[in-house]
Amino acid sequence: MDDLSDQFADETLAINQQRLETLKGFDVDALDAQAKLSHRLFKILTQRDIDGEKWRHYSYPINQMFGWQQQIPSFLINIHRVTQPSDIEAYISRLEGVTGLMDQILANVKKSEELGVVPPRFVYPLVIEASRNVITGAPFDESGENSALWDDFNEKLASLDLSEDEATALREQARDALLTSVQPAYERLITELERQEQIATTDDGVWKLPNGEAYYNDRLQNYTTTDLSAAEIHQIGLDNVARIHEEMLGIMKQVGFEGDLQDFFEFIRTDNRFTYPNTDEGRARYLNEAKALIDQMREKLPDYFGILPKADMVVKRVEPFREKAAGKAFYQQPALDGSRPGTYYANLYDMTDMPIYQMEALAYHEGIPGHHMQIAISQELEGVPMFQRMARFTAYTEGWGLYSEYLPKEMGFYEDPYSDFGRLAMELWRAARLVVDTGLHDKKWTREEAIDYLRTNTPNPEGDLSKAIERYIVMPGQATAYMIGKEKILSLREEAREALGDAFDIRGYHDEVLKDGPLPLDILEEKINGWVEARKTAG
Repeated sequence: MDDLSDQFADETLAINQQRLETLKGFDVDALDAQAKLSHRLFKILTQRDIDGEKWRHYSYPINQMFGWQQQIPSFLINIHRVTQPSDIEAYISRLEGVTGLMDQILANVKKSEELGVVPPRFVYPLVIEASRNVITGAPFDESGENSALWDDFNEKLASLDLSEDEATALREQARDALLTSVQPAYERLITELERQEQIATTDDGVWKLPNGEAYYNDRLQNYTTTDLSAAEIHQIGLDNVARIHEEMLGIMKQVGFEGDLQDFFEFIRTDNRFTYPNTDEGRARYLNEAKALIDQMREKLPDYFGILPKADMVVKRVEPFREKAAGKAFYQQPALDGSRPGTYYANLYDMTDMPIYQMEALAYHEGIPGHHMQIAISQELEGVPMFQRMARFTAYTEGWGLYSEYLPKEMGFYEDPYSDFGRLAMELWRAARLVVDTGLHDKKWTREEAIDYLRTNTPNPEGDLSKAIERYIVMPGQATAYMIGKEKILSLREEAREALGDAFDIRGYHDEVLKDGPLPLDILEEKINGWVEARKTAG
């Protein structure tokens, strides 16, 4: 389990400060081009970690999107693999370690509260319910159902070739760990959350926090890797919303719909043809069709990319214990050693929140040529240090994901006009994020005002609206990175195409973007400009 203590954080800060001092001793001019880039990225990442220390207790440690109440079971179920007896013993050890980890989590929750950093009130019912879900079912109660952790442990135990006595002994150890470590730890968490819920307010933006404006500006700079102000990002969002609305009107005419754009949005939201049933059959159909879309895309990748990922990717449904609070879709990277594939998770809790017309764009974003392709390629890079292979710059990574929704249009996909509308709806969603994120955290919009903006300006189903705004509230600034990153990747591509003319190679451009792993947008621009000049020189 992670060490979440202030002592560990202080030690890490000291190490990072020493690393920056060490970097000063490098003869940068003696390094080759690849090492120079690695040196530069290491310095940026280390400085970012150091600068972020002033906000150590500002990120809500318990929230509905990535809080520890769901990270613990998610890690054990999805990441902790069992292939030999020592693995199952390590699983039990981690169950036993939940007690100490929860002590640190609760200490950090209280430190945040002392600083005046308390999540908005809407967070508490969601995280309390998710916490209760973890300790619901056997062996925690006699409801007749197994808890998610108990099911997972027994399934992994059964995969080992053990004698009945060995399996029984391990099962009893796990049961004991669940009852004496996991259950009381979660009960303490629930008690603390119920207490804190009573003092939480309905103010949603981080403007309410001490030094909230400075914190939000730091978040914007961190996520976008630019110096754009909140006001500039807000305007970029408004401009793109207007542009995409115009493109949607074209599709509305193409399908022969009579009425205005708001009428079309309501038709898209409510017509049953655009969703599968809220049944096991409907969910299975969605997963199967998402897999088929990704398989079709794989066939055309070599025409647009020279570098392809080696790691496999699978499509899975978000597990029941966390699906009510989780986002509609997300990606989990593959294991470095190839033992676990990348995973595109689709949240099928309510099928009306997963419209069919968005299925293509969502699969391309989370799968290929989106997150799986970019992250797997980064992890598989050779000749670069590990930190660079694992680096994350949100504007680059999420910008690539959004660019990967757009690119298939040029590749001949989105043949159904409603799927093309879905592509635009997904892009519109990211443009609207620029407006509502800055609205919430800079302009002091309420949660309800932000939801109303999405309801008026996007066709997304009602279930998307509140869940999305609640995400932006607890992850200030993160949502702005998508559109900012995509616009940069696309504009650099078009500038390169104009500069090179017939010599422009789309495969070469994509490989240049991907071949060094994630980058801040300014360094990406420098790299692409260098690639263009090199191709000009080569003639």
